[in-house]
This record gives sequence, C-alpha cells and structure tokens, in this order.
Amino acid sequence: MKYDKSQKYNTPELLTKIMGPNPFKLQEELLLHHKIPAKSIVCDLGSGQGLTSIMLAKDYGFTVYAADLWSDPQENREFFDKMGFSYEQIIPIKADAEHLPFEKNFFDAVISTDSYNYWGRDPEYLDAKLIPFVKRGGYLYICVPGMKKDCHHNLPEELLLSWTPEQLAYLHDITYWTDIVNNSRDAEVISLYEMQGKGDELWGDWIKQDNEIAVHDRKAIDAGGVKYLNFIAFVLRKK
Repeated sequence: MKYDKSQKYNTPELLTKIMGPNPFKLQEELLLHHKIPAKSIVCDLGSGQGLTSIMLAKDYGFTVYAADLWSDPQENREFFDKMGFSYEQIIPIKADAEHLPFEKNFFDAVISTDSYNYWGRDPEYLDAKLIPFVKRGGYLYICVPGMKKDCHHNLPEELLLSWTPEQLAYLHDITYWTDIVNNSRDAEVISLYEMQGKGDELWGDWIKQDNEIAVHDRKAIDAGGVKYLNFIAFVLRKK
C-alpha cells in the first residue's frame, strides 16, 4: 500500500514518539474511503502521545478529543501547541476507556488506532461503555494488531522471544473479532477485514527506534514472528 498522507510525518522527531507499529500508516489505511464528515467532533480513543490526533486534525479536518489513560495531557498539550494546533482543534483528555468522561451522544465518531484490543475484548464493552457516547448514525473506525490465526494453545517460539503468553492474550484473529462486534445490539457492522499493510513495514518502523520496549520487541520481529501477525480493522455505525 502507498501511504501518501503518512509521508509528511516520516520524521525522526515524530517517529521517536510512536509506541508500536507505525500509527500514521495504520490510521491512513483505516480511514480510506471513510464516511465521517469534515469538521466532525471525534474521539481519538487510546491516542497515546497524540500522533494520531494531529493527523486527524490536519489531514481530515476533525475536532479531536485525544483521550488516553497513560499519557500526560499537559505534555500532549505542549506537543500540540508546538505542532501548531489550538485547543479548539485538539483537546487532550486523561480518560479511562472503561469510564469515559463525556456526555452521552457527544461524538460524531470514535477512532481507535492500535489500542482497542486492550479493553475491547469484553463482548459487552461496545454497547455498555462506548456506543452511548456516539450520536445516532455516527461511526466507529477501529484497528487492532492481531494474529493471522489464533495460536494461544501453541504459541510460536518466535513470539515468545519478546512477549509473554499474558501479553499475547491481547492479540486475536479475525474470527475472534467478528464474534465480538457481532455481539453488539446497538451497532451495525459496516465492514471487518484484515488490513493490507505489511507487517514487516509497519513493525519495522517501530523496531528501528532505540527505546527499551522497541529493542525488546525487535527480538520477535527479527526472528520472523511477524509471519504470525496481522492488523484487523472494523467499521461500525450506531443504529
């Protein structure tokens, strides 16, 4: 896949802030042919250090609530200011995805890039804790790292070089995620698919970084563990 929008973010300053497989490229593919109107109010759920949020504001024209539990909103605010985004364009929020601090029916859309698998595996989560914050007819665009085929009963040695069985429990195949989203009573499934992005490229951008976590993850990827992995996207609309 050719990542036209992501190229402008391919700088050392920004790539050192990524926290896993390249989020710009994942989000660009996720939002191909998206149906969210410009100037919509969206929640970037699990926004990390705000990289996906700046892309949503700059390239898609959204007003973005950058919601994350583990990042410092003040640090993100300083980053957004440095990148030239006002408080009216991107609003950093410290938020637990399990207990979102917003009014019901507040968002035109929710977008979550490479983080939903940490909290969305509960089949009741969508209807009970996320959909209520989306307007009727609003969209959810979500992508997660996954497995080409669930292999938790016999985990490959390559993956275990970097991750424990408990960490790998966050990764599942498309059949698993199909069952999760089809459990929703309040959301219509528009599409659910394995993404085109190549794992070698998306993970490769991450393991080139020098931080401790990236260096640790490098062991599994360099050993060929990426052959067991993929990325899964699903698009939902609130009924």
